[in-house]
Amino acid sequence: MLVLTRKVNESIMIGDDIELTVLSVDGEQIKLGINAPKQVEIHRKEIYLAIQQENGDALKSEATILTSLSEYFKKKN
Repeated sequence: MLVLTRKVNESIMIGDDIELTVLSVDGEQIKLGINAPKQVEIHRKEIYLAIQQENGDALKSEATILTSLSEYFKKKN
């Protein structure tokens, strides 16, 4: 992990298009500003992980449905 030290109103660049700016620091909370192209998805990590879990669950459900359908048609023939 790269660790950088920044002060309020200082930024870092990620690639050519993404800029993270430290807007404020209040105790243990840091407010960040993010400038990125609209096609770049940005989520809090806990939300990102929840989305990944939902997508994984959806894939498992689809696989189960497809297996059930396949078994149904095999029995029917």
